[in-house]
Amino acid sequence: MDWKRARVSQKRQVTIPQKFFEEAGIKDEVEFGIKGNIIIIRPVRENAGSDYFGDLILADLLKEGYAGDELLAKFRERQRELHVAVKTLIAESGEAARNFNGVDETEALFGDVMGD
Repeated sequence: MDWKRARVSQKRQVTIPQKFFEEAGIKDEVEFGIKGNIIIIRPVRENAGSDYFGDLILADLLKEGYAGDELLAKFRERQRELHVAVKTLIAESGEAARNFNGVDETEALFGDVMGD
Protein backbone atom coordinates (compact mmCIF):
# COMPACT_ATOMS: atom_id res chain seq x y z
CA MET A 1 0.00 0.00 0.00
CA ASP A 2 1.32 3.46 -0.90
CA TRP A 3 1.28 6.19 1.73
CA LYS A 4 1.63 9.96 1.27
CA ARG A 5 1.58 12.71 3.86
CA ALA A 6 -0.58 15.81 3.55
CA ARG A 7 -0.90 18.89 5.70
CA VAL A 8 -4.28 19.72 7.24
CA SER A 9 -5.20 23.41 6.87
CA GLN A 10 -6.82 25.52 9.59
CA LYS A 11 -10.13 24.86 7.80
CA ARG A 12 -9.54 21.07 8.10
CA GLN A 13 -8.80 20.80 4.37
CA VAL A 14 -6.31 18.41 2.78
CA THR A 15 -5.10 17.97 -0.80
CA ILE A 16 -5.46 14.49 -2.22
CA PRO A 17 -2.21 13.45 -3.93
CA GLN A 18 -2.73 13.35 -7.70
CA LYS A 19 -1.77 9.68 -7.99
CA PHE A 20 -4.44 8.68 -5.44
CA PHE A 21 -6.99 11.05 -7.00
CA GLU A 22 -6.53 9.47 -10.42
CA GLU A 23 -6.31 5.85 -9.25
CA ALA A 24 -9.52 6.21 -7.22
CA GLY A 25 -11.38 7.64 -10.22
CA ILE A 26 -12.46 10.78 -8.35
CA LYS A 27 -14.43 13.25 -10.46
CA ASP A 28 -15.91 16.20 -8.56
CA GLU A 29 -17.26 14.75 -5.30
CA VAL A 30 -16.09 12.36 -2.61
CA GLU A 31 -17.83 10.81 0.35
CA PHE A 32 -16.35 10.08 3.75
CA GLY A 33 -16.75 7.20 6.14
CA ILE A 34 -15.06 6.40 9.42
CA LYS A 35 -14.27 3.09 11.10
CA GLY A 36 -12.49 3.46 14.41
CA ASN A 37 -9.80 6.03 13.75
CA ILE A 38 -9.57 5.33 10.01
CA ILE A 39 -11.16 7.85 7.65
CA ILE A 40 -12.22 6.47 4.28
CA ILE A 41 -12.53 8.78 1.28
CA ARG A 42 -14.03 7.42 -1.91
CA PRO A 43 -15.52 8.84 -5.10
CA VAL A 44 -19.25 9.46 -5.04
CA ARG A 45 -21.06 6.97 -7.18
CA GLU A 46 -24.54 8.25 -7.97
CA ASN A 47 -25.78 4.73 -8.55
CA ALA A 48 -23.95 3.13 -5.65
CA GLY A 49 -26.07 0.47 -4.00
CA SER A 50 -28.63 0.50 -6.77
CA ASP A 51 -27.16 -2.29 -8.91
CA TYR A 52 -29.96 -4.63 -7.81
CA PHE A 53 -32.63 -2.17 -8.83
CA GLY A 54 -30.69 -1.31 -11.98
CA ASP A 55 -30.72 -4.97 -12.94
CA LEU A 56 -34.48 -5.15 -12.35
CA ILE A 57 -35.10 -2.00 -14.37
CA LEU A 58 -32.95 -3.29 -17.23
CA ALA A 59 -34.67 -6.68 -17.22
CA ASP A 60 -38.10 -5.01 -17.42
CA LEU A 61 -37.02 -2.72 -20.26
CA LEU A 62 -35.62 -5.63 -22.24
CA LYS A 63 -38.89 -7.54 -21.76
CA GLU A 64 -40.71 -4.44 -22.99
CA GLY A 65 -38.68 -4.60 -26.19
CA TYR A 66 -36.37 -1.60 -25.80
CA ALA A 67 -32.92 -1.69 -27.40
CA GLY A 68 -30.05 0.61 -28.36
CA ASP A 69 -30.29 4.32 -27.62
CA GLU A 70 -33.95 4.04 -26.70
CA LEU A 71 -33.06 1.41 -24.05
CA LEU A 72 -30.42 3.70 -22.57
CA ALA A 73 -32.77 6.69 -22.49
CA LYS A 74 -35.58 4.68 -20.84
CA PHE A 75 -33.13 3.15 -18.34
CA ARG A 76 -31.93 6.60 -17.26
CA GLU A 77 -35.52 7.82 -17.01
CA ARG A 78 -36.56 4.91 -14.78
CA GLN A 79 -33.47 5.34 -12.59
CA ARG A 80 -34.43 9.00 -12.01
CA GLU A 81 -37.98 7.90 -11.15
CA LEU A 82 -36.59 5.35 -8.68
CA HIS A 83 -34.39 8.02 -7.08
CA VAL A 84 -37.41 10.32 -6.64
CA ALA A 85 -39.51 7.45 -5.22
CA VAL A 86 -36.83 6.54 -2.68
CA LYS A 87 -36.45 10.16 -1.57
CA THR A 88 -40.24 10.38 -1.16
CA LEU A 89 -40.30 7.13 0.83
CA ILE A 90 -37.55 8.41 3.13
CA ALA A 91 -39.40 11.70 3.69
CA GLU A 92 -42.67 9.87 4.39
CA SER A 93 -41.03 7.46 6.82
CA GLY A 94 -39.43 10.39 8.65
CA GLU A 95 -42.84 12.05 8.93
CA ALA A 96 -44.38 8.80 10.19
CA ALA A 97 -41.64 8.49 12.80
CA ARG A 98 -42.18 12.09 13.96
CA ASN A 99 -45.92 11.44 14.29
CA PHE A 100 -45.55 8.03 15.97
CA ASN A 101 -48.01 7.79 18.86
CA GLY A 102 -46.46 4.76 20.56
CA VAL A 103 -48.94 2.28 19.08
CA ASP A 104 -47.50 -0.26 16.65
CA GLU A 105 -50.01 -0.51 13.81
CA THR A 106 -47.96 -2.71 11.48
CA GLU A 107 -50.07 -5.82 12.12
CA ALA A 108 -53.23 -3.89 11.29
CA LEU A 109 -51.61 -2.64 8.09
CA PHE A 110 -49.83 -5.77 6.94
CA GLY A 111 -51.51 -8.64 8.78
CA ASP A 112 -49.65 -11.53 10.35
CA VAL A 113 -46.72 -11.66 7.92
CA MET A 114 -44.39 -13.35 10.43
CA GLY A 115 -46.72 -16.28 11.07
CA ASP A 116 -46.66 -16.10 14.88
